[in-house]
Amino acid sequence: MPGLGAAVFSCFERHFWIKMAHMHSSVAKKYRGRLAPSPTGYMHLGHAQTFWVAQQRARAAGGEMILRNDDLDRARCKPGFVSAMIEDLRWFGLEWSEGPDCGGPFAPYNQSERTELYRAALEKLRVGNFIYRCTCSRKEIQQSAGAPNAGDEESVYPGTCRDRNSDLRPGTSFSWRFRVPDGEAISFLDGNCGAQTFIAGKDFGDFIVWRPDDLPAYQLACVVDDAAMQITEVVRGMDLLVSTARQILIYRALGLGVPGFFHCELMCDEDGRRLAKRHDSLGLRALRERGETPESLRQNGKNRTDGK
Repeated sequence: MPGLGAAVFSCFERHFWIKMAHMHSSVAKKYRGRLAPSPTGYMHLGHAQTFWVAQQRARAAGGEMILRNDDLDRARCKPGFVSAMIEDLRWFGLEWSEGPDCGGPFAPYNQSERTELYRAALEKLRVGNFIYRCTCSRKEIQQSAGAPNAGDEESVYPGTCRDRNSDLRPGTSFSWRFRVPDGEAISFLDGNCGAQTFIAGKDFGDFIVWRPDDLPAYQLACVVDDAAMQITEVVRGMDLLVSTARQILIYRALGLGVPGFFHCELMCDEDGRRLAKRHDSLGLRALRERGETPESLRQNGKNRTDGK
């Protein structure tokens, strides 16, 4: 496990967990939304449209919008993509009052600078016996005869390392997995999709919260930052509905209140494939160079998600 001094953990307990418990016990909270792009490529229209929905919801609630730079992927996140991301978002018409470019009370707003918080959260999960070491590779999981498929992109982890002795040989690469409560229904009311229920152990299995390269996984970092930055509603794509079920378990394990969620329809290309950064022709930079305006793109994005 990544090392963590007692003094660091004590400091985190004092300045984070107590603060979070107080924040989430508050009866009235001002709306706080967030934009959380990853600078692994140029911004595409699908992400921009989701961010526009997030901004509209914040404005309708008279709330605030913050920008967080989710730059934990060391191999793919590049400084040039960060500056391009901020430029493209502002060109599209998005605004925020806190972020890596303007600061704010919850700085730093770059995930790469918030590792201490993630390590402390990991330690809290470890002490509570919510996580365990796992040496399985993705290939081994996919090849396992006991790994049921939860969808087109992933297999449910079969629990191979769940009950293994936690002692590992020095130098052994491992991740930390969250132990889900098998058979429990994880339910939440989504602001767009309505009532949602996922069965732990069936719809999703034990999931990684800390990677073998000594970095937090998306699920853990997202929960820690959304709680620390006092986000009251998370707006994102429908492809992350099952991630919300996973994250609810982390919120619960860490003793944090759960924000609201609003999952948007996904934009697709002409062949019905979900937009991604591989769609260079639908990148904001390319569209801007072709003379498109933010107003026309926002309408185009709405039409695509409406199926027109």
